[in-house]
Amino acid sequence: MTRPFVRDFTTIALAAVLLGGCVTQSGSSPGKDIPTASDQTEASRRAGTRLELASAYFASGQYTTALDEVKQAIALQPNMYEAYNLRGLIYAAMGDDGLADESFRYALHLSPRSGDVMQNYGWFQCLMKRYDQADALFEQALATPHYRDAGRTLLAQGVCQARAGKLDAAENTLKRAFALDPGNPGIAINYADVLYQRGSYDRARFYVKRVNDDPQQISPQSLWLAARIEYRAGDRKAADALGQLLRTKFPKSREAAEFEQGRFDG
Repeated sequence: MTRPFVRDFTTIALAAVLLGGCVTQSGSSPGKDIPTASDQTEASRRAGTRLELASAYFASGQYTTALDEVKQAIALQPNMYEAYNLRGLIYAAMGDDGLADESFRYALHLSPRSGDVMQNYGWFQCLMKRYDQADALFEQALATPHYRDAGRTLLAQGVCQARAGKLDAAENTLKRAFALDPGNPGIAINYADVLYQRGSYDRARFYVKRVNDDPQQISPQSLWLAARIEYRAGDRKAADALGQLLRTKFPKSREAAEFEQGRFDG
């Protein structure tokens, strides 16, 4: 049986969050020289191309095609840890948790200091409800020297903490993520959602409004969250106006259906 990899990852596109470290050149490892054209063999160049294609297919939800491209990348470059990292994401998306776990473990075996693999494996552990293991992996990723994707990892960690019911920790983590990347709508929405769950409606309203004020960022999730914030804060008129906007802009969305059913507390 297959299932979507998002698995209730609230309002953000998980592929965009997790793919950041999947594509690098020719399987380089942290701490080594950056590969240049003269260092690359024909096989490594072809493997890199296959991995880029696999990442694009994964991001668009074409998991079987993505897996085929990853297999070809591994055949060309057997020690390419980025390929096993992406392989883990793909198998998780396809619902094969055993092969996903095996892939992440092997990626870490090939590159024990890869913060990207630690983050993705941490998110996988979170999906398995192994929250302590997930948090430990996120912390290891964040402690990796010269790690450049702390905002992305803090977002995943904060969402995971919220899933575990640790709203205090989630709020602090997402606050740190927002400070690092205030323009990221995924961070703003998830931060607003945690604040909403904690009853901090004024603060939640501020962060979700940042997203809804940008036509390029507005989404069914951001509008529905804004409507629920107003409803819970006692402004039924504002909640209804946002719901109507949701129904107009995204009539076929799950969130529009929830508005129609009056499921503000759902």
